[in-house]
Amino acid sequence: MPRLELVGWIAVAVVLCVFAIPWFLWDDATVVAGVPLWLWWHIGWMVLASLVFWLFTQRAWGIGIETASEDASSGVDSSDAASSKRPSRPASGGDRP
Repeated sequence: MPRLELVGWIAVAVVLCVFAIPWFLWDDATVVAGVPLWLWWHIGWMVLASLVFWLFTQRAWGIGIETASEDASSGVDSSDAASSKRPSRPASGGDRP
């Protein structure tokens, strides 16, 4: 199921990107409420993209990043794993905290 969900979210992202620019409205001079139709398209598309992103953050944030087998096989809590991967000394040339 997670693989199918990952493919679904990838498809949604591709569709959002493809239709973000309304190529089919470039030669259309229609004006609605004093604003060109292509601009209404962008406004509506940004609202739709915002809603999809909100849904993504609620349901699928992190999908495809970590797998259950990686977490289970290491036997380390994810919070401990992050701290164990940090270098013991700061990188050279960087600001110290």
